[in-house]
Amino acid sequence: MVEALRWNEDSLILIDQRELPLVEKYFSVKTIQDCYDAIEKMVVRGAPLIGFTALWGMVLWAKDNPTGNFEQFLEQAEYLKQSRPTAVNLEFELNRSITKAEAFTQLHGNLVGFDSELERFAKSEMDQIYSDNLSMAKMALDDLDKIVNKPTYRLMTLCNTGMLACGPMGTALGVISYAFSKGRVEHVYASETRPYLQGARLTAFELQQQDIPFEISVEGACSYLMKQGLVDAIFVGADRIAANGDSANKIGTSTLAIVAKHYGIPFYVVAPTSSFDLNANSGDDIPIEMRSEDEILSFRNQRVAPLGARAINPSFDITEHMFIEGIICEKGIIKYPMSTNMVEKLKGSCYAK
Repeated sequence: MVEALRWNEDSLILIDQRELPLVEKYFSVKTIQDCYDAIEKMVVRGAPLIGFTALWGMVLWAKDNPTGNFEQFLEQAEYLKQSRPTAVNLEFELNRSITKAEAFTQLHGNLVGFDSELERFAKSEMDQIYSDNLSMAKMALDDLDKIVNKPTYRLMTLCNTGMLACGPMGTALGVISYAFSKGRVEHVYASETRPYLQGARLTAFELQQQDIPFEISVEGACSYLMKQGLVDAIFVGADRIAANGDSANKIGTSTLAIVAKHYGIPFYVVAPTSSFDLNANSGDDIPIEMRSEDEILSFRNQRVAPLGARAINPSFDITEHMFIEGIICEKGIIKYPMSTNMVEKLKGSCYAK
């Protein structure tokens, strides 16, 4: 398996996900500006990995500015928060780096030596996500056995939520990988995921590397596949989850959930607790990133729409909680009533804001 992110002591090495699956090209992050560009231009994507990239970006700044002060550190962190607005993991990881920098400054009077502490923290975060995502995968398979109860499953997913989106192990795609390792996956349908084709390019790439049987389908085929009885369950990720269980994810997720509800197919959201935003009461409070219309009008610099045509390009949509069978995080599975169960699952953690 390729490495989505690798720390190289004086730089952060990212596989350029814009070039996959045909070219394995790497992007070196050495400055805060490099970090901002990598996130904003989608060299790196996937909510957890965006957060980790920003965290490592702050490590680089601390290394490059050993005599820098807390105010300067805060300014750089706030700058990185603007690179992509929807994924809450970005703000979450940066806020934790800010908290640590503030505490270090109060104790030592400056940030001299803070880079080593922040580096250790970033490494521990990468180790923890593997353990957490493995736990989520096990819970997901157990719950699926209770609800559907088949020897093997035909599963569907949208966008990319594997190691390319998360690091050591994926969330929704991590569930599929784990289930396959236990001999429980018959077939996978990877939604193409327009307009950036994360499913066709990235999820297919990961499934192929793991020898998991799959086919790529366009989003418009979801109703056909479900009506034919070809899908037993759907697993997707989330970039931000509101207090009532409404979830923001890649555009097309809401449609998929509504159609799944119509056919009685369980629809799961799999995401770490760093994707929860309890300050957002519902999906109406989640900002939706609007990306360039060129991503729709052109493909790989080749115009595909008529000259003069315009496009609207929301990158995410909101799946309302009533269409979700369960939200699976490392703290457990959140089901109805979601608002109450979410508070209970997150009680006593730093995510319960």
